[in-house]
Amino acid sequence: MPTAVLTDHERAAVQAYLRLLQTVRAAFDGPPDGRRPAVVPPAVLAEAERALAAAGLAGNEEAFFRLLQTWCPEPAQA
Repeated sequence: MPTAVLTDHERAAVQAYLRLLQTVRAAFDGPPDGRRPAVVPPAVLAEAERALAAAGLAGNEEAFFRLLQTWCPEPAQA
């Protein structure tokens, strides 16, 4: 397995993405009640956007997911 050496900004972007993924999973976990949609806090989305921008990956999802796959080939399952 190749090892990627990430910059601090890239590491922050990956970590923010993983937090966002966990938050989205948690928002959709549980029985649907049909009364209101699942909510992802805006602060979590904003953190991910800031981290991607700081790493120079905003708008370049292909490069980001390639980086993510190299650094974390099997993300933790919720």
